[in-house]
Amino acid sequence: MRVWIVGFHFIYILCISLYFTYYSFSPAVGSGSGTSYSLTGEGRITAVRVWEANNNYIYGFQFRYGFLWSPIVGYQYGQPQEMELFEGEAIIQISGKYAHYLQSVVFTSNRGRTLRAGQPSGRSFNMYPTHSEAELRFISGRVHGAITSIGAHWGVVDPAVNSTAGY
Repeated sequence: MRVWIVGFHFIYILCISLYFTYYSFSPAVGSGSGTSYSLTGEGRITAVRVWEANNNYIYGFQFRYGFLWSPIVGYQYGQPQEMELFEGEAIIQISGKYAHYLQSVVFTSNRGRTLRAGQPSGRSFNMYPTHSEAELRFISGRVHGAITSIGAHWGVVDPAVNSTAGY
């Protein structure tokens, strides 16, 4: 019994240390005024929606995890820009421009595909994971009318959690 408990603790500590080895955070950019948000879900992101106003500010985000859409953060304004990811495809970079509001955003996948929204004016930012195996897990930031800041959280997803293969 004692050997089993020691073995369990070793495996638990190993799993936790691996999780934090692959986890990284890209600090938020933008003015940061308004209400905080966190856009999260279970498993891999399989689609992204972005709402922009007249090719200008970024007003809202929504991610699909597996087959389930997250709540929208920010506001729906007109028709969203949308990118569905293929099986095994993941978001590995977020870049764009910001002033008081998030002016533009570009989501880039590991297959080189991009979703672009907004007007590229202001200060540039570029976010990516520190580990080559990691991908975007969720975003956080602030919203006040439009999105005023965005930060990115990166990690490794177990592909068995939300695979869309076979559907």
